[in-house]
Amino acid sequence: MTAPARPGNLDDLRADAIRHLAQLSPVDAREASLRQEFLAHLERHPDAWWKHGPPAHLTASVLVLSQDRRQVLLTHHRKARTWFQLGGHAEPGDEDVVGVAQREGREESGIHGLRVDPRLVDLDRHALGAAFTVCREHLDLRFVAVVGDVSPVVSAESLDVAWWPVDRLPHPHSEELPRLIERAALRAA
Repeated sequence: MTAPARPGNLDDLRADAIRHLAQLSPVDAREASLRQEFLAHLERHPDAWWKHGPPAHLTASVLVLSQDRRQVLLTHHRKARTWFQLGGHAEPGDEDVVGVAQREGREESGIHGLRVDPRLVDLDRHALGAAFTVCREHLDLRFVAVVGDVSPVVSAESLDVAWWPVDRLPHPHSEELPRLIERAALRAA
């Protein structure tokens, strides 16, 4: 099977990701190391944002918090069978990294007024399970959004989308989710 033609927006997304990574002030050695890994990956793979690019893809996600920061909106991912923040791959019409996170957040939650804070709050690199065919690893640029009282809608990519107390997360959830919530709450303050 032949891969679809490469979208024309990859150079813009790559440049925007590099800008976000350059502006990030790492909070610890882990984040500093990941930032260097992401920058090196972008240097080696100009098509890192493309779903049919290298086995490790860049993605963008958004952690949605309630106004009081006590609830987090999560999706029970259909392929991974785990609770995550909202997010995913870039699409041909995406113009920037925050736009990827915002579009993915809207598509996966049904929240049309979702506004993503443009400050990068976390980085994560994680392997994917056997249910993922082309993509083997995600290098995720993570953002945050704070919303009022909204009711989410479940998308075709999810088994469920629900609000959870930040101190009582559902099981199973991704192991880095508590760290992401902590960083998002601090940076969204």
